[in-house]
Amino acid sequence: MHAISFIQDLAVIMLVAGVVTILFHRLKQPVVLGYIVAGFIIGPHTPPFGLIHDEDTIKTLAELGVIFLMFCLGLEFSLRKLFKVGATAFIAAFLEIVLMIWIGFEIGRWFGWNTMDSLFLGAILAISSTTIIVKALNDLKMKNERFAQLIFGVLIVEDILGIGIIALLSGIAVSGSVSSGEVFSTVGKLSLFMIVALVIGILLVPRLLAYVAKFESNEMLLITVLGLCFGFCLLVVKLEYSMVLGAFLIGAIMAESRQLLKIERLIEPVRDLFSAIFFVAIGLMIDPQVLVDYAWPIVVITLAVVLGKMLSCGMGAFIAGNDGRTSLRVGMGLSQIGEFSFIIAALGMTLQVTSDFLYPVAVAVSAITTLLTPYLIRAADPLSQKLGNVVPRRLARVLSLYGEWLRNIQPQGESAMLAAMIRRILLQVGVNLALVIAIFFSGGYFAGRIGNWLNEWVTDVSQQKALIWGAALLLSLPFLIAAYRKLKALSMLLAEMGVKPEMAGRHTQRVRRVVAEVIPLLSLLVIFLLLSALSASILPTSELLLVIAVVAAVVVALLWRWFIRVHSRMQIALLETLENSRDHSH
Repeated sequence: MHAISFIQDLAVIMLVAGVVTILFHRLKQPVVLGYIVAGFIIGPHTPPFGLIHDEDTIKTLAELGVIFLMFCLGLEFSLRKLFKVGATAFIAAFLEIVLMIWIGFEIGRWFGWNTMDSLFLGAILAISSTTIIVKALNDLKMKNERFAQLIFGVLIVEDILGIGIIALLSGIAVSGSVSSGEVFSTVGKLSLFMIVALVIGILLVPRLLAYVAKFESNEMLLITVLGLCFGFCLLVVKLEYSMVLGAFLIGAIMAESRQLLKIERLIEPVRDLFSAIFFVAIGLMIDPQVLVDYAWPIVVITLAVVLGKMLSCGMGAFIAGNDGRTSLRVGMGLSQIGEFSFIIAALGMTLQVTSDFLYPVAVAVSAITTLLTPYLIRAADPLSQKLGNVVPRRLARVLSLYGEWLRNIQPQGESAMLAAMIRRILLQVGVNLALVIAIFFSGGYFAGRIGNWLNEWVTDVSQQKALIWGAALLLSLPFLIAAYRKLKALSMLLAEMGVKPEMAGRHTQRVRRVVAEVIPLLSLLVIFLLLSALSASILPTSELLLVIAVVAAVVVALLWRWFIRVHSRMQIALLETLENSRDHSH
C-alpha cells in the first residue's frame, strides 16, 4: 500500500509541476518559481483537499535534491576560477555577507522575534541564488559581459562562505550559544578539512574517473560518480559536518577531472528530477495564512534584501577598483535570495531551533526577489546614468581619483612578479602544513582504536602514544621537508630584497645567508610547537619525544632525497590534473 501511495504522490507532483512550469515558461518566468507554485497548489494548506499522502518520503527525496543541487554547484566551481576572480569577489562577498547577516538579525529583533529566528534570518538573507542569476543572465544574453563575470566570482566566494555559515549555524543551534573561540575553531577545522579533502581528492578521484571512462560506458561512469558522491557525503556526515558540504566538495573535486563535461551531461537529468522535487517540497510547506499574517515582515525583508545587497555588493565592487556603472550592475544583479536560503531555513527546521513561520517567509521573499531579478539587471544602466547626472561634480571627481589611485598602487612589472611568487610560495607552504596538521589530527582522532589494536604488543599507554605520534611524524616528513624548502626559498628572496648593500656594506652576503638560514629554522620551531599543542592528547613524554626526534633526524638524513622525490611526484600529479582539466574545459 505504501508503494502505491508513494507512486500516486510522485505522479501528482510531476504532472502538476509539468503543467505549471510550461505555463511559467510561456510567461517567461523562472522555472524554479513554477515548482514552488506547483507545491503550493498541491500542498496540505491549499483547499479543497491535500493531494499528497506520504510527506516523509517526499522530504527524503527533497534532501536528495539538495545533495544534487550542491553537487552540481561544486561541478561549476573551479579552483582556477577562484584564483582568477581576485579582490572584487572576495571584498564584495565578504561585505555582503557581514552586512546582510547584521541587517537580517536587526530586522528580526525589531519584529520581536527570538535570537535564533533573527540569526537564521540574517543567514537566509546573506547568500544570493546562483541558479536564478545564471538563468537571468542567460535569458538577457549578458553572460559574457564583465559585470557578469564579476558576479560569477562573487557567487563562487559566497558558496564557500555559505558552507562555513551552515557549519557555524549547526554548531550554534546544538550548543545554543556562540563564543569567538568556538567560531575560530569551527572555521579553522572546516578550512583544514576542505584543503585536505581537495588535495587528496584531486590526486585520486580524477584518476579513478579517467580509468572508468576508458570502458566508454555512460552507465558505469554515472554509477561511479553517484557512488563517489554519496560515499563522500556519508564520510563528511561521520565527521560531523553537513551533507551539503560533502556534496559541494566532491563536486569541486570532480570539476578538476577531464570527464567534467560528460559528467555534467549525465548528471543533469538526475539533478533536474530531484531538484524539482526539492522545490515542490518547499511549496508544500507554504501556508497562505502565514503569508497573510506576516505580509508586513515579508515586504520589509524584501526591501532590505534588494537595497542591502545593492549597497553592499556595489560598494564591495567599487572598493576593489571597479567603476560606478559596473559596481551598480554587480550590486543589482545579486539582489535576491534562493536555494542556499532554503537549505539554511530547512536546517533551522530540522534542528528544531527556528519558528514555523520563518520558512514560508523566506520562500515568499525569495519568490518576490526572483521575479525582480531580470528587471533589476536591466534597470542598472539607466539608474547609473541618472545617478551620474545627480551626483555632485566634486564627489564624482573624488570617486574617479580613488579608482585611478588604486590602479596606480597595484604592483607593476618586476614587483608584480615578485608578489605573485611570494603568494605562490606561501600557498604551497599553507597546503603542506594543512596536510601535516590533518595527519596529526587523524592520529588523535583514531588514537583510541589504534591503542586497542596495539594492546597485543604494547601495553604501556605512553609507549602507545609515542608510536602513534612517531608514525604521524614519519608520514608528515615529506610535507615538512617540502615546507622547509619553500620557506628557505622565501627567506632567500626576502633576504635579497631586505638586506641592501648600503645597510650591511661588505657583510651583505653573510647577513643575507644568516637571514636565509634563520627564518626557516624559526618557522619549523613554531610549526613543531603548534603540532605539539594540536596533538596534546597523543603527545608522549619528553624522554620518548627525544627518542622520536633522534629517529626522525636519522630517517631524514638517510632518506632526504627520497622524500623530496615522493613529494615532487605528488606535486606534479596534482598540477597535471589541474592542467588537464584546464585544457579540457577550454
